[in-house]
Amino acid sequence: MKPVKVGICGLGTVGSGTFNVLKRNESEISRRAGRRIIVEQIGARRDNPNIDTKGTQVSRDIFDVATNPEIDVVVELIGGYDVARDLVMTAIENGKHVVTANKALIAVHGNEIFEAAQQKNVMVAFEASVAGGIPIIKAIREGLAANQINWLAGIINGTGNFIMTEMRDKGRDFADVLAEAQELGYAEADPTFDVEGIDAAHKLTILASLAFGIPLQFEKAYTEGISKITTEDVQYAEELGYRIKHLGVTRRTDAGVELRVHPTLVPESALLANVNGVMNAVLADGDAVGQTLYYGAGAGAEPTASAVVADIVDVVRTLTADRDNRVPHLAFQPSELSDLPVLPVEQVETAYYLRMQALERPGVLAQVTSILGDQGINIEAIIQKETAEEQVPVIILTQKVQEQKMNEAIVAIEKLDAIVGNVNRIRVEHLDD
Repeated sequence: MKPVKVGICGLGTVGSGTFNVLKRNESEISRRAGRRIIVEQIGARRDNPNIDTKGTQVSRDIFDVATNPEIDVVVELIGGYDVARDLVMTAIENGKHVVTANKALIAVHGNEIFEAAQQKNVMVAFEASVAGGIPIIKAIREGLAANQINWLAGIINGTGNFIMTEMRDKGRDFADVLAEAQELGYAEADPTFDVEGIDAAHKLTILASLAFGIPLQFEKAYTEGISKITTEDVQYAEELGYRIKHLGVTRRTDAGVELRVHPTLVPESALLANVNGVMNAVLADGDAVGQTLYYGAGAGAEPTASAVVADIVDVVRTLTADRDNRVPHLAFQPSELSDLPVLPVEQVETAYYLRMQALERPGVLAQVTSILGDQGINIEAIIQKETAEEQVPVIILTQKVQEQKMNEAIVAIEKLDAIVGNVNRIRVEHLDD
């Protein structure tokens, strides 16, 4: 049988890993796919000294790969938004199937890309775009197809998880750990996408669409980073029996879909609380199966290449199937996507951790609790630290309440003469409902 010819665009970390895995495991991969898979062409602006491309055509123009009539599958591994979009759309227009690891591309342009692929009867596979080597997309799209998924919560950015783990285990501050993460190559020179939650929001947008059958809506995701988390917050969370994780949470409610990334207090006994270092994990709750956890390496050359090559194998297995007999891109048939809205964060209900600095004077705590009570906010726990200073830290853990009510309460608390500075707020998730 004629071999399937693959063109790889991009020879960075993931591109080189994909090339090496395809070469090293060629026999095993072909046995699984039922046809031989060969790398026919590479598109890259520069060579990678870590791989031997001898015998493989290399082009400095990646669009040569997308228009090459010999290529069956284009593997987009250049990253970014605009050029990657143009490359993928060109490949689709030329009848090529596409495999990509680009979460930003799918989250922002996926609706347009999938529609074009449907029209051209080609596939766009994107397993590697979320959680690296963890096959979470296949699990949600296929393995959990019998379930109505209630919610997903995940640690889906290894850099952020490394920082939070180091802050908890070693009492280090955010800036210090971030600097080390950059030295180790976990964080970029500009770490904004990682530490401010943008990378995680891209991934969560994709997971929410797969879980609930809604169009991709990255622009509606609420995103909050970890740069304001202090060592004091980490310590107080521990005292209360929690750990702080940078979570992506998406939940189906009667009113709509929650789509949010933010620092979160998680009970120390919870599965996600014990995912450490640069590892990723996604917890999914389905009505039939209950909770299932998917854990593993969320980045790196070969873990991500594992997912890329698995997608190539999936594409090869279904080359002869028409679009209506393939697994839909977003798990649900395109005509069956829901118009369930993505909720603004003000409508989300969750519990809260509040930390504030109060002047050491009688009645302050009573004023604060009165304001919370006026908003119908019940208190779970209070820590008031005794110090020799004029200001004392006050930590309050609340029960679940709508975010809008908490916003109003915080505004009122910050207006009190005895409260110094801003109230620090971290959301709390128990992951049991």
